[in-house]
Amino acid sequence: MKIVLLGPPGSGKGTQANLICKKYDIPHISTGDIFRTNIANGTALGKKAKEYIDAGSLVPDELTIKIVEDRLKQDDCKNGFVLDGFPRVRTQAEALSKMTQIDKAIMIDLDDEEIINRLSKRRMCRKCGNPTHLDNLINGYCEKCGGEVYTRADDAPEVIKQRLIKQKLPQDVVDFYKDLGLFEKINSTNSMEETFKLVDSILSGIKE
Repeated sequence: MKIVLLGPPGSGKGTQANLICKKYDIPHISTGDIFRTNIANGTALGKKAKEYIDAGSLVPDELTIKIVEDRLKQDDCKNGFVLDGFPRVRTQAEALSKMTQIDKAIMIDLDDEEIINRLSKRRMCRKCGNPTHLDNLINGYCEKCGGEVYTRADDAPEVIKQRLIKQKLPQDVVDFYKDLGLFEKINSTNSMEETFKLVDSILSGIKE
């Protein structure tokens, strides 16, 4: 099962990716994680990516595609994967189609107002690093370890608005998967379990 998971920041895409991977025993492949791993391991690709990141520039498509291609060749991807954060532009989608056959491209959608509401209430624990939510805190502290929580700088409402503009998925990526008959869109709900039921209803229709 080879899945591309699309959606804006704050839509719960990462959570749904983890739920899919747990149920179907396939790896969650995040381009952000791939970059960090390659940089940490000092690989040739990681060093090149670091040059662009340190300069505040976007990593070129050619390099991003190469890093994803190398990751998909690893043994744990033989039975499938969930791609999160790739493709971001049509050239990446076209390159991916040449690497492997994708079964579904699922967009988890959410309107901007709700995204801002969700992310502005997100908190991080200084002690255990747990991402949480204002509604989950116990007496204002992390519900898992009791640690002090804080708001990430990029979760400020004005910053979130800019992120939504910068990270908006181009329509031609959606059109690319629609033309292939692979595109599905669902609306994120307030319950991750209910959202996963919608996602899984799509996945259950994929023939192995």
